[in-house]
Amino acid sequence: MRAAYAKYNLHFKVPSGTSRGILTEKETFFIKVWRDDEPGRAGWGECALFRGLSADDKPGYEECLAEVCRSIDSVSPGDLREWSSIRFGLESALADLKQGGQRLLFPSDFTRGNRSIEINGLIWMGDKNTMLQRIEEKLRDGFRCIKLKIGAIDFDAELSLLKYIRSRFGRDEIELRVDANGAFAPDEALSRLDALSRYDLHSIEQPIRQGQWKKMAELCRNTPLPIALDEELIGVNDPLLKAEMLDEIAPQYIILKPALAGGFSGSEEWIELASRRGIGWWVTSALESNIGLSAIAQWTAVLPITMPQGLGTGALYTDNIPSPLRLSGSRLSYGADDAWQLPELEWK
Repeated sequence: MRAAYAKYNLHFKVPSGTSRGILTEKETFFIKVWRDDEPGRAGWGECALFRGLSADDKPGYEECLAEVCRSIDSVSPGDLREWSSIRFGLESALADLKQGGQRLLFPSDFTRGNRSIEINGLIWMGDKNTMLQRIEEKLRDGFRCIKLKIGAIDFDAELSLLKYIRSRFGRDEIELRVDANGAFAPDEALSRLDALSRYDLHSIEQPIRQGQWKKMAELCRNTPLPIALDEELIGVNDPLLKAEMLDEIAPQYIILKPALAGGFSGSEEWIELASRRGIGWWVTSALESNIGLSAIAQWTAVLPITMPQGLGTGALYTDNIPSPLRLSGSRLSYGADDAWQLPELEWK
């Protein structure tokens, strides 16, 4: 078997704000694998490195990716626990190749065009008027679940946005999720959760910065609204450490980003451990291109999902890869008769 990788830069249509800053572009890597006797049939995957967030954003990343390609006949995804995004890309490429190299990694009713996935509407941070306008657009598009990034503008302004939404739509009509991306200081977090809880929220993601297990555990014990761990999962790769973390923090939910959480196999470990403990979960993307997003959507479609997923990020970029993924209001589907338009890349 042979393998090669290539770098690709994605550019946001509109600068997108989180509590970590404003995003205007995102670097990613693709990997493809093929057999010597069928060089025209290749499996593609995305090594979706997220600079400043991925645990494998460290020196030697591209060297590791190059070594994986050189050693493709002897390396396995299980060897890459410390390189989550590369593991995700390799798992995707191998699954694609196994199914014939047509970008159909996990065949199902979803890839056959007979089923869609409900997703949440994502509202990026911005000034109050811009966020309000985006909320109105999502509601007109028929979303019943909206997720707002919070923690970068004035907290009172964010509360007023939530109050406005709830003045128009009750909890039975619109499910609201908020994502703080670790923006709250531990000593103020509980009071902020109390203030947020007045607006019938489904959950809050990562209220305080990751790595503070005891403080997060205290929050999860006393919170007036469910807490979902997100960044907390990043870099926790050993199954025993995963179990220890879930036991100590005891969150209400965890959020699975395969590129950040150990690929598909690592994410499935999280699902199994969480399910044993009565902890809920859902899947979100980590700003991948359509190569990675499609892989995640196909994988998600074969899981026992029961709530809206966070997979609506494919339209963020000016130069995303044209794919069969289709977004219609709050439903993500796959056009079984549509074709991929893969770019010409400089493979290494």
